[in-house]
Amino acid sequence: MHLIGLTGGIASGKSTVARRLAEHGAIIIDADVISREVVAPGTPALAAIAQEFGAGILDKDGALDRAQLGGIVFGDAPKLEKLNAIVHPAVKVRTAQLLAEAKAENPDAVIVYDVPLLVEADVAHNYDEVVVASAPEDVRIQRMIELRGMTHEAARARIAAQAPEAKRLAIADLVIDTGGSLQHTLDQVDSLWARIHSTRTSL
Repeated sequence: MHLIGLTGGIASGKSTVARRLAEHGAIIIDADVISREVVAPGTPALAAIAQEFGAGILDKDGALDRAQLGGIVFGDAPKLEKLNAIVHPAVKVRTAQLLAEAKAENPDAVIVYDVPLLVEADVAHNYDEVVVASAPEDVRIQRMIELRGMTHEAARARIAAQAPEAKRLAIADLVIDTGGSLQHTLDQVDSLWARIHSTRTSL
C-alpha cells in the first residue's frame, strides 16, 4: 500500500489532482465525505452533537443543520473545540476502517487520503508522502469569484480562515503547481503516478 496525504487550500485545484489520480487507478478516500457520513441521522456523533448544542441544530428531518451549527461555533473557539472533540474521533475511526478495507482488497493499492484540513486537524497518519496542491492566492480568489459566485471579500475571508499556505508547503513532500493551465497540473500528476509506479516495480 502506498498512502498519499493530499491537501490544499480552498480553490487550490486539489479536487482536480484527486480526480486525475483516480483515473490512474488510485483509491480516493475523501475526508469531507467521511465527515458527513459520521454525523448522518442515527449516528452516535450526531446524537452527541445534539446533546451538546441542543436539538435546534437538527432540521425537520432529524439531519444536521450545518448552517445552524456553523452559526453557533463560528468564531467561538471553545464551542468549536467541543464539536471537533466529537467529530474528529469518529472521522479517525471511519478513516482507519476504509484504509484497512482498501489494503485488504489490494495490498498494492495506491490510496489517496484527500483531506483539506490536513494541517489544521493535525491528524497523524503514516503517509508515504504528503502532496500539496498549490496556486497563488490571487488565482484562487479569481476561481472562487468565477466558479462559486463569491465576492472578492468573501473569497479572501475564506482563505484567511484556513491555515497559511506556508504551513501546508512546510509539510509537503511534493508540491503540485496548479496555478497554470489544466494540462500543466495534469502533467505533474502524471509524473507523480509514473514515479510511484516505477518505484514500486523496481522493488
